[in-house]
Amino acid sequence: MGDGAVGPDPGEATDSLIGDAGERLAWIFGSSRSGSTWLLRMLSQLRSVVPIDDPHVGHHLGVWRPIPLAWATAEELPELKTLDDYKRDKRDYLFSDRYRDTWEPALRDLIRARFEAQAGEDAAARRIDDPIVVVKEPASHVSDRLLGLFPASKLIWLLRDGRDVVDSWLDAYREGTWATEGGAYPVSPEGRLAMIRWQASVWLKRTEVMQRTFAELDPSQRLLVRYEDLREHPGQALERICGLLGITEDRDRVYAVANANLYERVPVGERGEGREIRRATPGGWRESMTGEEIEAMHRILAPKLTELGYIVRPPAPAGDPRVSRTRAA
Repeated sequence: MGDGAVGPDPGEATDSLIGDAGERLAWIFGSSRSGSTWLLRMLSQLRSVVPIDDPHVGHHLGVWRPIPLAWATAEELPELKTLDDYKRDKRDYLFSDRYRDTWEPALRDLIRARFEAQAGEDAAARRIDDPIVVVKEPASHVSDRLLGLFPASKLIWLLRDGRDVVDSWLDAYREGTWATEGGAYPVSPEGRLAMIRWQASVWLKRTEVMQRTFAELDPSQRLLVRYEDLREHPGQALERICGLLGITEDRDRVYAVANANLYERVPVGERGEGREIRRATPGGWRESMTGEEIEAMHRILAPKLTELGYIVRPPAPAGDPRVSRTRAA
């Protein structure tokens, strides 16, 4: 291990904390605002888990194209892709398919070294000899690439109704919310529709990528957890995840962790509108969006929501009070 290094040396396969192919690595993927912070917090309270919260690897590897401004200025709703979709066949592009054999091992080593530096430090502090490193990565639109780098790693797909995800982001883009420190800003009343269309398109794209990634992975390496089930039966969901990850924690302890982290146990002053822990009840979008906004969101999300088993009612007819109601304060 070199001077100043923390944790195992990723260059030595026998010392690799997460394993050369990610044998001791698990990912929480899905869309942001799907309860992933809550899930990671519960898992981190189990004895063998070392968490890594939002490394944003995917935001660097999967730059959106076109830019979000297009959802407010384009003549027609554009198709959301990434820079890689347009550039991968270009010889000069850093991640060109032509030179994949050169950059892919280097990228794998970079990510592994970075994760192991942090995880090794935390495992040593908690005296965990053989940790499971669980990474909560919000940019799930590159989940296929990251699972390709670490083919033995495990996948937890946390799926939430896209309308609640959009609604949560709409709440975050207001004055003085938790998200402003990360670059969010107050959206004007005139900008709400564009924000809704953009966030709906992001949820759709990420969900489509997650479906493909999930389908291509061996069943022993993957688990789909719906937010709505996690909310209703957190102990059962956490127990299923422990089974996937090979965590042998006592069952009573698993359920105790789940119960200790219920939304209702969060102090009132630390949850609610404008806060990172906002609202745990599915379907809140009905109360915070106008009929026009809901219709715009459904134009993008309805087919995928229906495919995934979420109930989508047809748009309200003209004259229905829901169409013209004002937003909830």
